[in-house]
Amino acid sequence: MPEYGRNVQKMIEYVKGIEDKEKRNEQIKTVLTVMGILNPSLRDISDFRHKLWDHVQIISDFNMDIDSPYPTPTKETFSTRPNTIPLERSPLKAAHYGRNIQNMIDMVAAKEDGEVKDNMIKVLANYMRQQYLIWNKDSVTEETIFADIKRLSGGKLVVGPDIHIGIHKEGVHNFKEGGHGFKESSHSFNKEGGYNPQHRGRNTKFRNKNGNKSRNK
Repeated sequence: MPEYGRNVQKMIEYVKGIEDKEKRNEQIKTVLTVMGILNPSLRDISDFRHKLWDHVQIISDFNMDIDSPYPTPTKETFSTRPNTIPLERSPLKAAHYGRNIQNMIDMVAAKEDGEVKDNMIKVLANYMRQQYLIWNKDSVTEETIFADIKRLSGGKLVVGPDIHIGIHKEGVHNFKEGGHGFKESSHSFNKEGGYNPQHRGRNTKFRNKNGNKSRNK
């Protein structure tokens, strides 16, 4: 283990050669103190003492007869390969959304109709819009997102007319209903989370040269 250096390796080899086990247990504790100083990053780990005892066994090639306060690891513990995680091989219906969104759509589609399902669709739609804009898109209409939801769900999810994608005034993404949401189909969202200037209404506020607020006529 290069993070400890060759001197620590020599110290462990020396302790391993001590015939008196009691003396060996005493000396290895001193070596552990040195190892903790040389590898301070382990102190951020809650069981760093356990790690040090395991490292002693690794450096000694698992041939150190000492009384450890922790279970003594074996070479097989560190050489056994983890179980293979099966990967999903089915083709993606929309690569720019990713498999997680496809799985979310399938899960939401299986829910019973109601307020909970509608709220899940709102969250899903907003997340899909964020993923859509990652692909260097300047804007995307909510109709495009809703159409993708229907297509990716195989027609099982149809977004109702009362569901819209909206934002807080501070620019934080959120969903609103009624008069607080974007209800017109022409609204499109940009990467900053706001809507495009060309879609602003006639009552958009601006400041004149004197710094006072006025309105477009």
